[in-house]
Amino acid sequence: MRKTLAALSVLVATATSCSRSAPANVAATVNGRAITYAELEKQFQSQFATPAGSSSDDQMEIQKLEVLRTLVDGEIMLQRAERQGLMATDADVEAKFNELKAPYTQEEFQRQLNARKLTSEDLKAQLRRDLSVAKLFNKEITSQISITDRDITDFYQANKASFNLAEPQIHLAQILVTPAPDPNVRNLKNDKAQDDDQAKKKIENLYARLRQGEDFAQIAQNYSEDPNSSQNGGDLGFIAESALEKANIELRKAVMALRPGEITPIQRTAEGYRILKLVTREPAGQRDLTDPKVQQTIRETLINRKDQLLKAAYYEVARNEAKVVNYFATRIVGNREKK
Repeated sequence: MRKTLAALSVLVATATSCSRSAPANVAATVNGRAITYAELEKQFQSQFATPAGSSSDDQMEIQKLEVLRTLVDGEIMLQRAERQGLMATDADVEAKFNELKAPYTQEEFQRQLNARKLTSEDLKAQLRRDLSVAKLFNKEITSQISITDRDITDFYQANKASFNLAEPQIHLAQILVTPAPDPNVRNLKNDKAQDDDQAKKKIENLYARLRQGEDFAQIAQNYSEDPNSSQNGGDLGFIAESALEKANIELRKAVMALRPGEITPIQRTAEGYRILKLVTREPAGQRDLTDPKVQQTIRETLINRKDQLLKAAYYEVARNEAKVVNYFATRIVGNREKK
């Protein structure tokens, strides 16, 4: 909670630094471009809709500030993509839209949209933003990452014991959503479910997005609530098959039935709701550095680490350079001062 409040204090500080009256129906502006209360409410309902009376007014306003922070960050990145001529084309959007539709019948696809409270046009608008920001990140960050043979060798030598498998291993990644507030949650969106209803809705939303083809690692980085794996795209590394004996029967069966690249259905565990992805399976024995799989695993690990570090820093620099006015935060502070 401390981290959340610290992030929100930045929004409040930014908002109170501006003495102009709030434009009608505008929750915030980013470099003069408005984010409306209608946009904020729609995104809030999509992420946090719960039965009436289940959240206090203060809790709902905290959640809306969190959602608005995400919208502001998205707008900052979208404007950067626009300035660099990296906006997704109509053809890009249609291709991705059709790719997401392909596994479903029209009725099934519509149910997926309804579950996320989206229309087809809403989804296309979201895809345009996501694809444009992806182009920005690829140009500014991913394409600039270089992993040398020396980097791979050094990592292998420092972690050689981890490549000696005493028994068959499974390489897993996870997305975890927990029902209780937790100040240690770390993800790119600073997104946290506050109760079981929110946790269930959030994991169902994320599962639908995965089924529609979105990248597992990116969703884990943005939304997973596991502080130990979210920053690495949910990567849990290799786990001995025997460790699954400690898991509940349903979880163990779901994981053992996976083929590499597949994900489990949503799993309810003691910690919360999980979606697990099987990356690969490995038999027992020492893995040598000459093994292409070892080199690929190390390369991907190092790329993911650098990618997350650079993205986190890039977000901070972009926020510093943007002119953000948060009228919603100003209104909350003003209401408090009147009491």
